[in-house]
Amino acid sequence: MNQAYEVNFDGLVGPTHAYGNLSYGNAAPLETQNLPSNPKAAALQGLEKMKRLHDLGIKQGVLPPPERPHIPTLRNLGFTEVEERLGAAVFKASPEIFFSCFSAENIWTANAATISPSIDSSDKHVHFTPANLCSKFHRAFDYQTAQKILKTIFSNPIYFTHHDALPSNSYFSDEGSANHTRFCSRYEHPGVQLFVYGKSSFHPTIIQPSKFPPRQADEASFAIARMHKLYPKHTIFAQQNPAAIDAGVFHNDLIALGNQYVFLYHENAFFQTEEVIENLQKKVQEVCSRDLFLVKVPKKRISLSQAVKSSLFNSQLVTLENQSMAILASQECQKIPAVELFLRELTEEAHNPISSVHYLDLQNMQNGGGPACLRLRVVLTERELAETHPHVLFSNTLYQVLTKWIHKHYRDRLAPSDLMDPKLIKESREALDELTKVLQLGSIYSFQ
Repeated sequence: MNQAYEVNFDGLVGPTHAYGNLSYGNAAPLETQNLPSNPKAAALQGLEKMKRLHDLGIKQGVLPPPERPHIPTLRNLGFTEVEERLGAAVFKASPEIFFSCFSAENIWTANAATISPSIDSSDKHVHFTPANLCSKFHRAFDYQTAQKILKTIFSNPIYFTHHDALPSNSYFSDEGSANHTRFCSRYEHPGVQLFVYGKSSFHPTIIQPSKFPPRQADEASFAIARMHKLYPKHTIFAQQNPAAIDAGVFHNDLIALGNQYVFLYHENAFFQTEEVIENLQKKVQEVCSRDLFLVKVPKKRISLSQAVKSSLFNSQLVTLENQSMAILASQECQKIPAVELFLRELTEEAHNPISSVHYLDLQNMQNGGGPACLRLRVVLTERELAETHPHVLFSNTLYQVLTKWIHKHYRDRLAPSDLMDPKLIKESREALDELTKVLQLGSIYSFQ
């Protein structure tokens, strides 16, 4: 059997990275709303994360950021001013539209798409579906760029199948890989795919959140499973716990974490968690011929609020070359004693495949997310990897080039009011245009 790898594709932070609190239901940005950001530091931190994974022996790729400012959306909304006066005009008419279209707060690459490996699909193709992200306006116009990027990187139709985003309405609200986890014995072996939803649009779920709106519709999850030609017996669909959503767990990857045969989950992760875990364990045993290694985190040990504040479950869990596993966690986990103790004890258990924890300093924590938010997981065989656009695959040379690119183009301080600076549109375009040349992606942005 052809060996396969889980390749992490991390998105670069955009030049207009700011704190705008654009995402209702995400509690973290409330503490940093209207504070100045440091786009240069944020981008360098993301790049250092990629290098850390690369140095650990993980195959790593780079994705360009979404386009910001997004002028086409503003034109579609009736703003006709020349670009030098556009920011001020939009802000005067609607600060909400202004921040949504100018701020690169949307750095969550995990939301960009759902991807299924060829071994799990009946046509033996890798399948890609960009997420419509229609639950939040500031991300809802990014799916077209995401699709262009993915089609460019994975271009060979013999191996890769690309689908359009689902209809952009609340009935098929799709949040991408943040609500999707795959379990397997090895990456090249058949797996079980877990899809987690927060609501059912046509058939309302038994209980609903009372404070924050759910984002993922089960109709979207079912549709993606069909489009990706997944075997029905190899999929499982579970409802997210409404209480977790009301606590600020807007995606499942903030309350559950899986890799291969290991699954860390909070006891309040799902509606009827015990039943979900029982069904998942049974299905993994049938499909993967092995048991899941389950780590249940009781609420008495780590509360929902502690899980959200630390982004514990939004850590990244990866398999190393020696087949042990490592966790990449945010430094916020070290600031909450219960979380830090849990991670330390987890790696000290002799029977546990998780052998180490690496703590990262990331600005995206201040917008409500951890290391896992910044990446897409793509399982590829050796042949599929050979057919992947080579210029986005991480290397020490690319690391040095991107470091210089960030220092050249990014500001080290950006207050929300600075987004109105007419020079910022030109600066951002020059940065993104040069990046597409570095990565040899061609024209993927509207201004190119």
